[in-house]
Amino acid sequence: MNVDPSICEIIRRGDIVSCQLTPAGSNYTFLARVQLGDRVSLAIYKPRDGEAPLWDFPSGTLYKREYAAYLLSRVLGWDFIPFTVIREGPHGIGTLQHFVQHDPRQNYYTLTDEHASELRTVACFDLVANSTDRKPNHLVIDANGKLWSIDHGLTFHADTKIRTVIWDFCGEPIPHPLLAALASLVEQLQDPRGRLEELLGLLHPQEVAALRARIGWILTERVYPGLPGRYRR
Repeated sequence: MNVDPSICEIIRRGDIVSCQLTPAGSNYTFLARVQLGDRVSLAIYKPRDGEAPLWDFPSGTLYKREYAAYLLSRVLGWDFIPFTVIREGPHGIGTLQHFVQHDPRQNYYTLTDEHASELRTVACFDLVANSTDRKPNHLVIDANGKLWSIDHGLTFHADTKIRTVIWDFCGEPIPHPLLAALASLVEQLQDPRGRLEELLGLLHPQEVAALRARIGWILTERVYPGLPGRYRR
């Protein structure tokens, strides 16, 4: 992982000393200052009690899905979701995610070809996780030029609901290393342990079955799906 281990320790164990409500989004999202001794880190805090009710997702589960997405990325070995934990905060239990310092003027629409490989990984991940809300500003670039993906609360639904702005790769073969990671995941699902076991425990059994089915579908098709006539950058 490209995050300093000490930052992970701060986010996991530190005191949330301040919370500032961010203006964007339908759910309550806070920019939190987390302190452990004399060390400080910024994080995004999304409490369960701040989630707006949705007709198609069970109430009070978005924070679990946010964390499940992080776990899935780690199981697959795809390092593009910031370090995330579930823990108590000033407004109750929720997720706390490392805040990636970035230029808010940069998003999916400003990315260049140098990020194509990273985008392919995110696009494949969205198929696996059934991402339902992939917006342009959910992709940010840090000071070192690395692409990060944020905001994964609307994932893992049992029904296929993939909605995304990433249509660049329609009909292209999914790169072999990504397929190999998914094939390895299929094997791990036979006897889930560690992060994978924790991930499956966050989902409803029907959502777990759907996850398995999506992985099988991707490994069978081996290409990025798309809509006929869809504009490609």
